[in-house]
Amino acid sequence: MDRMSLPPATAPSLEVSGLAYAYPDGHQALFGVDLTVARGERVALLGPNGAGKTTLVLHLNGILDAGAGTVRVAGLPVEKKNLAEIRRRVGIVFQDPDDQLFMPTVREDVAFGPASAGLRGPELEQRVMTALERVGMAEYAARPPHHLSFGQRRRVAVATVLAMEPEILVLDEPSSNLDPASRRELADILRSLDVTVLMVTHDLPYALELCPRAVVLSDGVIAADDRTQDLLCDDALMREHRLELPFGFDPRSVSVPRP
Repeated sequence: MDRMSLPPATAPSLEVSGLAYAYPDGHQALFGVDLTVARGERVALLGPNGAGKTTLVLHLNGILDAGAGTVRVAGLPVEKKNLAEIRRRVGIVFQDPDDQLFMPTVREDVAFGPASAGLRGPELEQRVMTALERVGMAEYAARPPHHLSFGQRRRVAVATVLAMEPEILVLDEPSSNLDPASRRELADILRSLDVTVLMVTHDLPYALELCPRAVVLSDGVIAADDRTQDLLCDDALMREHRLELPFGFDPRSVSVPRP
C-alpha cells in the first residue's frame, strides 16, 4: 500500500461501528457492535462464552467480513484492498503459543513475519532482536521453542507479533496456564509496550491489573463500557452477564490509579 495514502496518525487505533455478523449456518453472533479504542489504550474485552468475543476479534484483521457495519484500524477500513497493511497493524497473540511457533529456533519464528513481508539482512536481524529484547527473550534466540517453558513460549509468541511493529496487540487469554511468576513477568512486559492493547480474558483480576478500561460483550452487543474497577464492582451487571470473580477477590480493595 502507498504510505502516502494512509490515514493520519491522529485516528483511533480501532473504530467499530454497527458491526453485525451471521455465520453461514444462520447463527447471528454480532448484532451491532460499536467500540472505539484510542491509541495507547489497554482495554479488556470481557464476556461469557458464546458472547461473540472471538467473532469480533476475527473482524479486526479481515479474517471475517462484516455482514453490516464497518471496522477501521488507525483510520484504515478493513477491506480487501487494505488487508496486507491491516494484518501488519493488528497482531493477534493466540491463547496457545504452540499455535504460533513452528520454526526450528526462536529467532526463525520471530523473523518469519517480517521476512515474509520482504525484510532481509541486518534490518531483519535488528527487528528480531529488538522484539526479543522487549519480551526478555533475546538470550534464547538460538533455542528450539519446544525446549522453553510455557511462559517463555508465550513471551516468544508476543515477540513474533511485535516484530511486525503492530498498531494493536490483541491478546487471547494471555494469563491462561501461567504460574504466578510468569503472570507477573508478562504483565510487566505488557505495561512496558507502547502499543494499543485489546485483551480478551476471563481472568478478571488480570484485567483489573492491566486494563484501566473494560467492555462487556454479551449476546452479540456491548453491554457495558466503563472503568474496569467500576465495572467489576457492579454486582448486578456481573451476575446478569455471567461474570464471576475468584473466591475471596474484592475489586473494591484494590488500589487502581485512574487512567
